[in-house]
Amino acid sequence: MATTTTTATPNAETRAAYDAYLAECPARQLLDRIGDKWVSLVVNALSEGPQRYSDLARRLVSVSQKMLTQTLRNLERDGLVTRTVTPAVPVRVDYALTPLGESLVPLMRAIKAWAETHMDDVLAARTRFDEVTD
Repeated sequence: MATTTTTATPNAETRAAYDAYLAECPARQLLDRIGDKWVSLVVNALSEGPQRYSDLARRLVSVSQKMLTQTLRNLERDGLVTRTVTPAVPVRVDYALTPLGESLVPLMRAIKAWAETHMDDVLAARTRFDEVTD
């Protein structure tokens, strides 16, 4: 007797293939990428519109050139950011979110807002923890 599959089976198989709790899951790799502090800040900065590399570098205080370049390349590779080179003297390079990157903006804004809103609570918790464990 042949096994039949329902329309629900491929979706269940896809969900199982992308179980982020599994170490080798591609979804976990993506979570690692978007969980990076520079990714969050770059996505939030680009949510305001396309920006030049130098503008991003100024906006993201303390990011090294190496980290910003690496972050932008990774986001471009993942399809979240586009890089547009305009021949000029000097060469102009602009970065912008793709539609896929735009879909990430509400989540990144929410995380940024949560961090800014709850920082005093976190600092207080750290102080209490450090007092008990020292």
